[in-house]
Amino acid sequence: MADAPIVNAQTIPTARRAAKRTFMARLLIAVTVLFLTAFVVLPILNVFSEALSNGVGAYVSTFYAPALNPDAKPTMYERMKLSAERDRVERTWSSIRLSCIVAAIVVPLNILFGLAAAWAITKFRFKGRVLLVSLIDLPFSISPVIAGLIFVLLFGRGGIFGTWATNLQWPDPTSLTWQGFAGHWWPLAFARTYEGIIFTPLAIVLATIFVTFPFVARSLIPLMDVQGTEEELAALSLGASGWRTFRTVTLANIKWGLLYGAILCTARTFGEFGAVSVVSGHIDINDTMPLRIEKLWDDYDMQAAFSVATLLAGLAILTLVIQSIVEWKTNRTQAAESRELEVKSDEHRSAEDQQILRLLPGAQGREP
Repeated sequence: MADAPIVNAQTIPTARRAAKRTFMARLLIAVTVLFLTAFVVLPILNVFSEALSNGVGAYVSTFYAPALNPDAKPTMYERMKLSAERDRVERTWSSIRLSCIVAAIVVPLNILFGLAAAWAITKFRFKGRVLLVSLIDLPFSISPVIAGLIFVLLFGRGGIFGTWATNLQWPDPTSLTWQGFAGHWWPLAFARTYEGIIFTPLAIVLATIFVTFPFVARSLIPLMDVQGTEEELAALSLGASGWRTFRTVTLANIKWGLLYGAILCTARTFGEFGAVSVVSGHIDINDTMPLRIEKLWDDYDMQAAFSVATLLAGLAILTLVIQSIVEWKTNRTQAAESRELEVKSDEHRSAEDQQILRLLPGAQGREP
């Protein structure tokens, strides 16, 4: 009679636990995929489907008004309709230009602030360090509408700086024109100036900076804290200047984290609505893309509202793609650095230590 196979009694509970863990993992993955599909994928698809619901021509007409045929003799109604379409297109492009201008100002300033704040918090120990970290996180805990109201209370006509702020005159950077040297010592001049801060593009820039300044700093602080100061001190001890140390050592180590924070800051800048809505005064020339979408929706121009929304949706998709690439590059760089450190540490081990390491459980396959 053949011997019966010996079954370990512990293998059955272990197999059951493994099957249970596999089932729970699959269940959690399925719930996550369903949630993301319902609240992220389907809304984005709905935005693009509604924007193209009347055809590609209607979508294009949101951004380009039809030209008037010189041979045709349009009626008064057709002329008024064409004028209204041109006005709508011009307001849409004005909102796109203002959003790009605000992003071009806000993102570089937040990059500088994020670098300075992260450098101060991670490289130095000083009184008020914890308070500085709390202040950086402040915009995350304050509603954007409240943030906009704070600027109104500060720079409004009856605010703390109301007298100075309402009389402040500043040039519009986008109105820079060439006036020549005839009768002027400087050939460039601004064709348009603003008066005051609130209900001007300057207020939009200030409110957007307040809402978005934590992103770059919060992306760099954990990374720079882990890296420490050893490499910077070594570079300085070898005679490198402060700027060269920052450029070749610090910036090289944090470049992917810096890009990650800049991407998040850019996406939030284009999509900010609450604070901008308060300080803009709902004036057409102060409309950014989110405010323009709101006005088109209020005018029951649904197709045009969704058409402009596709720009923000496309920016969000592009942000996710770049974010995934940055995270992949960061993980790859960290893995390469870990392998390099492991090889260097193995090289310093003695032959006897390396033989012991090979015999340890889980250490098979490692080369000295």
